Amino acid sequence: MKKTVLGLSLAAMALSGCMTVDGGASDGVLAKVPEEVLAIADPKQNLGAVRVNPVDGCFEYRHIGPVETTFLPLRSKEGRPICTQKPA
Repeated sequence: MKKTVLGLSLAAMALSGCMTVDGGASDGVLAKVPEEVLAIADPKQNLGAVRVNPVDGCFEYRHIGPVETTFLPLRSKEGRPICTQKPA
């Protein structure tokens, strides 16, 4: 009995390492990026996966690198970060 439980536990842990963590709807990616943002954003960035950082209010895009996938600040064609206005 102990061997069966141990075997099932090890199998579950091994399979959990194969899961992809892609985020889904909980990662805050916008369904539609505002036209104003698209007009000034550098097109070399992934404009298909953009979100607003809740800490600073700046737009971020999903960068898929050779080792990891992470969100980086969305920048204009001039290299400046694109941010929302803070409420007055």
